[in-house]
Amino acid sequence: MAGTAIRRRLSWQRAEVLAVQRDTRRAYRLSLRPPDWPGHLPGQHVDVRLTAEDGYTAQRSYSIASAPQRPGIELIVERLEDGEVSPYLTDVLRAGDLLELRGPFGGYFVWPAGTDSPVQLIAGGSGVVPFLSMLGHHRATGCSRPVRLLYSTRTVDDLIGRAELDQQPSSVEVAVTLTRGAPAGWTGLTGRVDATLLAQHSVPPAQEPEVLVCGPTGFVEAVASTLINLGHDPGRIKTERFGATGGT
Repeated sequence: MAGTAIRRRLSWQRAEVLAVQRDTRRAYRLSLRPPDWPGHLPGQHVDVRLTAEDGYTAQRSYSIASAPQRPGIELIVERLEDGEVSPYLTDVLRAGDLLELRGPFGGYFVWPAGTDSPVQLIAGGSGVVPFLSMLGHHRATGCSRPVRLLYSTRTVDDLIGRAELDQQPSSVEVAVTLTRGAPAGWTGLTGRVDATLLAQHSVPPAQEPEVLVCGPTGFVEAVASTLINLGHDPGRIKTERFGATGGT
């Protein structure tokens, strides 16, 4: 049975596109219905492949944004002006089209199950996407486990998943910091994620939280190093690096 599940994950399939919706000024949410979906863990990703008429292929990996409890899957794609794949996914793809994908993949950077320890999520830019799946799972299961999200993004217009983040249960605390200026009336944080921000807006190391950090490489490395300097157990810190998108 396990071998069958692995073969399914490794096999390409053509998922029906149900919708392509703008999430921010640069990010789009793709709702997909794969015909043979084994289910996923919060935090896993899929590979997406485009094939040109001459046979040339381009492939990218995208985190799953939707909770496992929802039918189908949702991906959030940030459009890169010089990208090879994202412009097609955001500008050309339409409902009713078919999109090649395979997965889910990844068993390391997933929701930390089997413990009641607090969970600290720290995201830079589009690194918030796998956390949307985790928060959706947390909400769908009615879990009271304390969770905190510290999310760094450029501006309000770059804030991915804003509607979801505004609808969290009392067990979840969300703090957003803007790094390139705040609009009038902004009551959230400003500035980059540094030692001061982490000390004030993350679970203290004395509470032994499970920490997951996701974002561009520089962001992830700096945050992980700072967390260790603040006293967090390196064994409780998991990291996932994305490309240099969604500047933080």
